Amino acid sequence: MTPDSRLSSPAAARNRAPILEVLAPALREVMHAVGGTRLRVLELASGSGEHALYMSEALPWLDWQPSDPSPDALASIAAWRAVDGAANLAEPVALDAMQRPWSVAPFDALVAINLVHISPWEVTEALMAEAALRLPPGGVLFLYGPFRREGAHTAPSNAAFDASLRSRDLHWGIRDLEAVTACAEARGLSLERVVEMPANNLSLVLRRP
Repeated sequence: MTPDSRLSSPAAARNRAPILEVLAPALREVMHAVGGTRLRVLELASGSGEHALYMSEALPWLDWQPSDPSPDALASIAAWRAVDGAANLAEPVALDAMQRPWSVAPFDALVAINLVHISPWEVTEALMAEAALRLPPGGVLFLYGPFRREGAHTAPSNAAFDASLRSRDLHWGIRDLEAVTACAEARGLSLERVVEMPANNLSLVLRRP
């Protein structure tokens, strides 16, 4: 791992501030619910690591655990952490969401940015199952990305993106918000908030009662 291992995503630079605006108050609510002085956050599919870097610096009262199944992503996260990482940004761990049970330390909140559409549906099912089992009462699952609503894309650009995803992998694709919500509710999670985001994306805040 060297500084040259760092990957960079223009999308992460664009969406990190809007995501923080929604995520920060949701995590503060979790802090109140669990009654702790620090919050443990597990991020799935951390990718380049730039979201982990930004969120951990902006929210020093939490401990951020990045993870990813990709060796290249893990190297990038570790490189960003070595160069610019805050003290509350943990070393990345290898984690494939479908390999259950997850071998990770306990967490109070779970974050997945741009995951459910760039993975098979089984990843979403595993995500909901683990969240329901592992989150404490009042814990939050935060999702961000494009979603269809009532079976329709919310913008032509999303329809084109969906077609591109499916051409790369038939198991990928933009999911129906209602299907994701039903999957969560079947495991006992409740959809608390849907926030419209820039570039036709949504933020979803799901909570374990």
